[in-house]
Amino acid sequence: MYGPYEPGHWSKVTELQPTFEFLETGRRYRVCATFTDFDGDLHVPGEEWTFLGSSFLPYDDGLSLFVSLDGSREWQIRMQWRPEAQGGVLDELTSYVVPA
Repeated sequence: MYGPYEPGHWSKVTELQPTFEFLETGRRYRVCATFTDFDGDLHVPGEEWTFLGSSFLPYDDGLSLFVSLDGSREWQIRMQWRPEAQGGVLDELTSYVVPA
């Protein structure tokens, strides 16, 4: 997970998608099952963040979720949509992240 960055660092990027699966920009979510992101950072139950948008890089199956943990600064959660990486988490995202 990269960050924190100043407000607007990611959220002002026009190429960000406003939704991903059930995640919607501006809504708050809570991690309900432990998962590890592409960078090896652990996300544990109780972690909460506001969804800012997403970006997908098809050539590497890379998916970035942009979030704010504190309502101001911004972070990037990098994932890779492959079975040997975070594919299982992304395929079953509702088992890992729920509305707060």
